[in-house]
Amino acid sequence: MTLLALILALLLEHVRALPGRWRVLAPLGRVAEGIARRLDDGSRASGRLAWLLLAGLGTLGTAVAYWLAWELHPVFAFACNIGALYLCMGFRHESHHFTEIHLALRMGELERARTLLAAWRGGRYDEASPSEIARLSIEQALVAAHRNVFGVVFWFSILPGPSGAVLYRLARYLHDEWGARSTGGEPGAGDFGRFAQRAFEALDWVPVRITATVYAVMGNFEDGVYCWRSQAVLWSDKSSAILIASGGGALGVRLGMPVHESGVIVDRPEMGLGSEAGVDHLQSTVGLLWRALLVCLFLLVLLGAAGWVGR
Repeated sequence: MTLLALILALLLEHVRALPGRWRVLAPLGRVAEGIARRLDDGSRASGRLAWLLLAGLGTLGTAVAYWLAWELHPVFAFACNIGALYLCMGFRHESHHFTEIHLALRMGELERARTLLAAWRGGRYDEASPSEIARLSIEQALVAAHRNVFGVVFWFSILPGPSGAVLYRLARYLHDEWGARSTGGEPGAGDFGRFAQRAFEALDWVPVRITATVYAVMGNFEDGVYCWRSQAVLWSDKSSAILIASGGGALGVRLGMPVHESGVIVDRPEMGLGSEAGVDHLQSTVGLLWRALLVCLFLLVLLGAAGWVGR
């Protein structure tokens, strides 16, 4: 039932992608802001309490709702799984940006590609070259695929019902919202967001390494593992670095490196290995991500079969 729910949620999202910020993130943001306003005193303890109230109670509430749905009828529990996955994933929204950038570069519409990249990542890329746009798009896709699909699926498979998917999605949101305040040096932020940052890193430690391994296996394994081991330590965001280094090595493309962003040149270490990023590498990235998704589904089939045999 886990595999079927995942497939149906992916198909539903592909047919009708959810406008996440309007339907999910905006209400969640209001709740998170309200909790932070009441509890934030700049300490790590207040951040821990706020995280437990939102992520902990949200996960527990999802588990209880799933149990009640199961008690009513397994069909309701199945629908609960599909609905939660549909709300927690969202790769179709990310892939739309990637596809449009790919098409713009293929057609030689550099200004449109820059505008699309800015809408996707934030910032400005008025002076970015086609290679820089391709690099940044591949990096964003490698990370987004993990955080919107593979990480969600991992925790969906671990905890009962959809509670794991909800836990991962809430933890990621609080990492991006509360954790960014502390790491980004926002005035008066203090250590409130430190726990949210550490909690997501802990939850993502195993899934991100599984995804990086799948990227390597589905591409050039030796180069993927070599880049992962030798280059991931060079970036402050270790999770993203592992995915980008492994994916770049698997694809045989150089990522990272300095880029023009928001009017300045951002100096970044080189990631990956091989030739300079171009339009063809965008197509190769699509193939890598689809193969990784098929591996993910195959592993779920094996887990399901093992559970059935063990009964």
